[in-house]
Amino acid sequence: MSIRKTTGSSLFQANRSRSAVGFAFASCATVGIAAETSPEESTSSTPSSALELGTTDVKANHDQGYKVDQASSHKFTAPLRDTPKSVTVITEELIKERGASSLKDVLRTTPGITLGAGEGGTPVGDRPFIRGYEASTDIMIDGVRDVGRNTHEAFNIERVEIVKGPGSAYTGRGATGGSINLVSKVAQSEDFIAGSLTLGTDQLWRTTLDVNQFLPDQNMAFRLNAMKHEADTPGRDDVDVKRWGLAPTVTFGLNTPTRATLSYYHMETDDMADLGHPVSLITGKPTKVDRDNFYGLVDRDFSKTSADIASIVLEHDVNEALTIRNTTRGGRTLLDYVMTRPSFANVNAELNGVVLRDGRARNSVTKSLINQTEAFGTFHLAGLQHSYNTGIELSRETIDQRNRYTVAAGSPADLHHPNPHDGFPAVTRGNERIGDSKTSTRAAYVFDTIALHEQWDLNLGLRYDDYNVTNKSWNNPGTVRTTSKNTSDFWNYQVGLVFKPLPYGSVYVSYGTSSNPAGETVGQAGGADGAAGGASVNDLDAEKNRSVELGTKWDVFNEQLSLTAAIFRTEKTNGRSQDPTTGAVTLSGNSRVDGFELGLAGKITEAWQAWAGYTYLDPETRKYRSGGNDFSGKQMKFIAPESFSLWTTYALTDKWTIGGGTNYMDARYLDDANTRKLDAYWRYDAMVGYKVNQNLDLQLNVLNLADETIYDASHVGVFANVAPGRSAELTANFRF
Repeated sequence: MSIRKTTGSSLFQANRSRSAVGFAFASCATVGIAAETSPEESTSSTPSSALELGTTDVKANHDQGYKVDQASSHKFTAPLRDTPKSVTVITEELIKERGASSLKDVLRTTPGITLGAGEGGTPVGDRPFIRGYEASTDIMIDGVRDVGRNTHEAFNIERVEIVKGPGSAYTGRGATGGSINLVSKVAQSEDFIAGSLTLGTDQLWRTTLDVNQFLPDQNMAFRLNAMKHEADTPGRDDVDVKRWGLAPTVTFGLNTPTRATLSYYHMETDDMADLGHPVSLITGKPTKVDRDNFYGLVDRDFSKTSADIASIVLEHDVNEALTIRNTTRGGRTLLDYVMTRPSFANVNAELNGVVLRDGRARNSVTKSLINQTEAFGTFHLAGLQHSYNTGIELSRETIDQRNRYTVAAGSPADLHHPNPHDGFPAVTRGNERIGDSKTSTRAAYVFDTIALHEQWDLNLGLRYDDYNVTNKSWNNPGTVRTTSKNTSDFWNYQVGLVFKPLPYGSVYVSYGTSSNPAGETVGQAGGADGAAGGASVNDLDAEKNRSVELGTKWDVFNEQLSLTAAIFRTEKTNGRSQDPTTGAVTLSGNSRVDGFELGLAGKITEAWQAWAGYTYLDPETRKYRSGGNDFSGKQMKFIAPESFSLWTTYALTDKWTIGGGTNYMDARYLDDANTRKLDAYWRYDAMVGYKVNQNLDLQLNVLNLADETIYDASHVGVFANVAPGRSAELTANFRF
């Protein structure tokens, strides 16, 4: 591989990964380096330096593997080893080896994260909980908030970055337990054609295409990623998924001081809606029935979504110490579905084996327009080096909900022998608007890592948000309208002190805050959080969250293996709760999560890679009232106290690789009263890979080896979503 070093752009930190917002950051990722990568090899990392380098050619080999040294966002003004915060990174290689095709697949096997479900009022889509707190509206794509609730695909993802602990200084509103950043694939300085074809059990077929064209004379590169996926759901009758996606990106001025990247992302899904099995009113757990029992109505139910995201990223290296970057993002997300919610009307109905099939429907369009302008680089002041990032962010978001479908309850079903072809009441179709919400935000932020000493760093971050939300709802479509508003502003910050006893290790202590303003999830959540939930728009100040964390990070085995450990406490000090006398929503609630986590990622030997993590959480609702009930002292719902994940591979020869992993999820309560729960489970996966030649390799995955019946999510304990059963997938990966 040939890497050409050029003078001009000075960078402020080592091994900056290429940001998926726009372009390959070889020229802004290291001190004055522009990478030209051959088809066989990828860019090597180079230590940060303030030296001006002449032109030279270097040969190097680099395999990303599971270990990542630098976050994609420039808000992280130090390498991850010297960042005083827990950050979990799942690389593209790890995603592919584990046979994951969606963000939900990735999160299922990530410790410290549990999943929630939607049902209509709370829209169906990715709904993760990080360190005890919901993060469905804290999902970013290339550092920009992805507002619309949707199912995120993996075909255009380079890696997934999970930032843990209150982080409004990084993301703005939300981020109580953390946030998730999806790093997209970008145009590169090489020519290649790559892709995959996957065939498997349960009618699975999936194909992906990844084409990159580099025009060195024009300093321009173009990349196209595409995907088509169809399959039945393993272990589920009548439940199928269909989706396709397209993601082109083009970069102008590659390897020059001024760069521009235009990108577009489109994905559509057409699935059979599936809300799983009813939860027993007697045991408080999912009813014991055959896993393949489907209680939906195949002649009525459907789930269609689409996402369109367009981005323009402009970047200019003013000099060696300053780069200016502007990102403009426009997005539109559609959710359109009719589904059946299985439940029991009462205990007698359950004893008689009768399931009620309620109808649920949603039609909503979410639009967003976001602009970020930031400046980053390095400077020296009073003999101290500063690595900084500062910027402003403007955003506008709208959610338009329509009464497209009026769905009555379907015919009752036999608990043990449901007929998905039963008749159902007619679906009334209309187009009346029933909800209209608008959110606008103006924000400014600054981050700085100060090198106090060769062994001591001070990490600082501060953000101010001016937040406004208006929600209009039509209780009776077209006739009655109610309007609610919230206007608030809030400051959030973080401070961390890092001690580096050795060049390859650090010990840190950090403190961070976040804010949850009223209405932050308006149009995105429903009754799942009670009358005092985040979907309510009221005239209250934002909820405040804070966290203290003590941790350590070490790169061992020739710095190829990363080891991390952290102990933390996160507390919501003024959560929304109901006054027991008046029923009014007040800021009198309190919740706290104490915990610790361990992590491992990288190479143990040249042939042996591993990625593992363990998280322990003590999630306590210290003070909370809703619906006239007092839930103080209960365990927070949806949260697993313990979770563990391991994935490891070993290269037996130059051609053969074997791998396997396991995932443990502790029992979780499904309601505030702690009367309904999902049992703990273990899941086991295996993989074997064979390299046919330099252009083709084969990979066989067997997922959920023990064919365990797993319930991985719920919505207030009425029903439980069923995770896929055992499946086998054979993938052919090619690259030319």
